Amino acid sequence: MCQTCGCAVTHPAMPGDAGADAGAGPGADSRADTRAVDVLVELLAANNEVAAHNSAHFDASGVLAINLMSSPGAGKTALLEATITALRGRHRIAVIEGDLETDNDAARIRAQGVPVVQITTGTLCHLDAHLVHRALHDLPLDGIDLLFIENVGNLVCPAGFDLGQHRNVTLLSTTEGDDKPAKYPVIFRASDLVLLSKMDLLDVMPDFVPARAAAALRDLGGDIPLIPTAARRQPQLAPWLEWLDQQLRWRPAARAVRAPRIGGMAWG
Repeated sequence: MCQTCGCAVTHPAMPGDAGADAGAGPGADSRADTRAVDVLVELLAANNEVAAHNSAHFDASGVLAINLMSSPGAGKTALLEATITALRGRHRIAVIEGDLETDNDAARIRAQGVPVVQITTGTLCHLDAHLVHRALHDLPLDGIDLLFIENVGNLVCPAGFDLGQHRNVTLLSTTEGDDKPAKYPVIFRASDLVLLSKMDLLDVMPDFVPARAAAALRDLGGDIPLIPTAARRQPQLAPWLEWLDQQLRWRPAARAVRAPRIGGMAWG
């Protein structure tokens, strides 16, 4: 699927794969594996260079950039809609929307009256620094306090690509399994905050136990805060808004210094 993150990088054939034993001389697999690693290292190095350039743009304009990640349907866009409404008049907000196809989410954000740029990735399963850099030229950075980058719905590849952001925030929805941090540790370890979204649906999702999700997150180490949120039936945003305000106060040194952990919720 993805031609830029390693998903599609050649890997050694497994026994039983079509053509696994055909025409492969001694050492063929190891050479292919070495080439794949070299390609991925070069790819990430190029991405990181552009990410540093993006970061310089953000810092020069005093913008706090947040990379918002989750699986598809976890509620990123609904959370942004509610957040924009709650912060209207307090902070100047813009959004970059990443999706494989359509501008449906961008249209929803545009209806909130804030600047938004759609990135349609086609077959790419994540945003990268180059895509974000192009989008920045369509945003009035000097008139923005807070930039949300809504990444493509995916719990794997987005974690591997620096966009130049200051903070990573990952949503874990009550409509998902509470073992997601254990099953997808890379993206959760890379998070500065995990939002437990759709808490207003918890009463109809008995299989989701917040204490189990919190325990799975703790097992990853790093003291990653977990904040409950809800954006629709019974809005629950106060701790999330408090966290954003704290990050904005730390904005001048946001990339150099990790802000203190606040607003986390303990279960069990």
